[in-house]
Amino acid sequence: MGAFDAAARAGAPNVVMIVLDDLGYAQFGCYGSDIQTPAIDRLARNGLKYSRFHVTGLCSPTRASLLTGRNHHSVGMGFLADIPTAHPGYTGKIPASAPTLPRILRDAGWSTMAVGKWHLAPRGERTSAGPFTRWPLGLGFERYYGFLLGDANHWDPQLVRDNTYVDGPDTRPAGYHLTEDLTDEAIKMVVGQQQAAPGKPFFLYFATGAMHSPHHVHKAWADAYAGQFDIGWDAWRDAVFARQIAEGVVPAGTTLTERPAWVPPWSTLTDEERAVYARMHEVYAGFLSHTDSQIDRLIRTLEDLDVLDNTIVLVMSDNGASAEGGVSGTSNEHRFTHRVPESATDNLDQLPDWGGTAGYPHYAWGWAWAGNTPFRLWKRYAWLGGTRVPLVVHWPRGVQDGGAVRSQFAHAIDIMPTVLEACGIRLPGGSPDSTANVVHGASLLSTFTDAAAPAPRSTQYFEVVGSRSIIADGWKATTDHVAQGVMDEEVLLEGSRDFAADRWSLFRADDFSEAHDLSENHPDVASRLTALWEAEAARYDVLPLTDSLVARAAEMVWPEFPPGQRVVVRPCGGPVADEALPLLYSRLCADVDVPGEEANGVLFAIGNWTGGLAAYVIDSQLHIAIAAPGGNIRVQADRPLAQGRRSAGCRLHRLDGATRVEAVIDNTVVGSAVAPVTLPHVWQHGGTSLLLGRDRGLPVCDDYRSPFPWNGRLHSVTVESDLESLPSQELLKAALKSD
Repeated sequence: MGAFDAAARAGAPNVVMIVLDDLGYAQFGCYGSDIQTPAIDRLARNGLKYSRFHVTGLCSPTRASLLTGRNHHSVGMGFLADIPTAHPGYTGKIPASAPTLPRILRDAGWSTMAVGKWHLAPRGERTSAGPFTRWPLGLGFERYYGFLLGDANHWDPQLVRDNTYVDGPDTRPAGYHLTEDLTDEAIKMVVGQQQAAPGKPFFLYFATGAMHSPHHVHKAWADAYAGQFDIGWDAWRDAVFARQIAEGVVPAGTTLTERPAWVPPWSTLTDEERAVYARMHEVYAGFLSHTDSQIDRLIRTLEDLDVLDNTIVLVMSDNGASAEGGVSGTSNEHRFTHRVPESATDNLDQLPDWGGTAGYPHYAWGWAWAGNTPFRLWKRYAWLGGTRVPLVVHWPRGVQDGGAVRSQFAHAIDIMPTVLEACGIRLPGGSPDSTANVVHGASLLSTFTDAAAPAPRSTQYFEVVGSRSIIADGWKATTDHVAQGVMDEEVLLEGSRDFAADRWSLFRADDFSEAHDLSENHPDVASRLTALWEAEAARYDVLPLTDSLVARAAEMVWPEFPPGQRVVVRPCGGPVADEALPLLYSRLCADVDVPGEEANGVLFAIGNWTGGLAAYVIDSQLHIAIAAPGGNIRVQADRPLAQGRRSAGCRLHRLDGATRVEAVIDNTVVGSAVAPVTLPHVWQHGGTSLLLGRDRGLPVCDDYRSPFPWNGRLHSVTVESDLESLPSQELLKAALKSD
């Protein structure tokens, strides 16, 4: 019998893995929050809550561990998949030697479906040319609908179906929201599969864009929380902590860690700051409750199909709450990569539409700190605020003691072995000489029925963006290293910026919140754990350490067929993913036939009004629009676009921290302005495509409404770089505004 003819054993369970994004330990209702999550709470009441479940502290690495059962560095995912380097732990490529959970289940007779965020394909493999070996279908899923990058605009996402980018509608239907769309697709896949093959087990991987920024939600969901967070993050955190102890997800006697100096006391804020920050959390809360409502739709579908009783549902987050909005939050998270500062005063004018289509918002980091109660720090750190997250397990046929808390140490690498054992499938074998071939996790299945079952291991290392920790023999050691990349962290966080000078704190493993540093009392233990971390790092391809996004980008390995320094694209080829364009381009020019009557329409566009560029014509007048954090600019040509065959577009000249944007007709500059940021950098964190002869969805500026098609003929658009070869490390660092 071939692998694709395999049949699962009778009564084998279905598996639904629900992975939320950037959600902290304290943000589900069943983990102490006052944010309403009734669907997840219902699963917890009838299932299990794990109080010591750990992830890697970052999105791509956690997802790689979940789907392979291996430590993230051992499968090349030591950092984000977007930036592959030559170091074995950071290639951004899950190797074929590490069979994935969907591949194993598919070959054992399960239908396999993935919906939502992927973030496991390196930059050079995300174009329409592939290779597709690290897209969902290449790693074992039979169906896929979602987005390939780390986040998405929930009002206007760039989506993929199976191995093809979706050429979306000119405008989204009124009321469209990505989470609802993803849920619709997940329900269609499951219902269709069960109708076509009743009783055949399935694996659904459902990875929401929520709760990652942008925090987008219909206004009514946010308004339901009006005034609820006016008490501020200090008082909110205290109240959450009390509920966590009552819920049993934090042991009685735990010490609540202190507020760090870089989180301002709520009492010291101005009325303006309090109003802005409270609204940010109202929007976040509405976003989470809306997400929960979509999970409810999915779970009720399983009930309607009469399959919920024999479906293992796992609900978790990929890392702790995110502080990438900085101390003041942001109306447009693209400021994070453009390194443009923002204040509460700057955000005040945006407040009426916070969470709406005009922005790309993220909350102030005081809420991330509170969302990770009772722990220190947040996403991108090996402290518990980044690595300890909720895990809810629901399986009526396999879980006893519903509503209970399990306190065994567990990790993302344990999920695949757990699922396989529950499904009656033997773990894949491997050579002990290759850490990629060996599954590092161990099954948690015994904990489903036995609260006293032993933990799967006593030792586990952590490393994320240079932050390190290790647990072993009843102790936990963690460095004070501060990662680079978030401006406010670089300036405000206390700790080391030098790997050689990092200080290791030491905690007993039963110090649940890691509130009591014992490194001075037990220097021998701290030294022993530091040495053990070094040994584990060597074993699992963690080295060399890097704490800088820019340093990684400068070492990026280019694909086998990188974009040329001159790319000509034609409208018949459809949207062109930005990964298929030169990384640092300086000229975009459309070859067009200008009609005799007034010319109108978009020549080309990339991105939208939260970050993008468009060349468009209104009443025969060429316009260039740039939407960028720190300021939008428009350039209007000083002469009309004359009838006939013309070239029209723009040139970008990178200056010191700025860009001169020129409108160009037939190689003649006809207008210019200076943008206060370096372009092009990252138009959209969630990815975008170059569109020819029209725009779609949210426009780049409000001078036109999508699609605003070009009313002449467009032959092609040429995208060029001034460089004769791929950018050097020095040029990349300069473009990324780094020292």
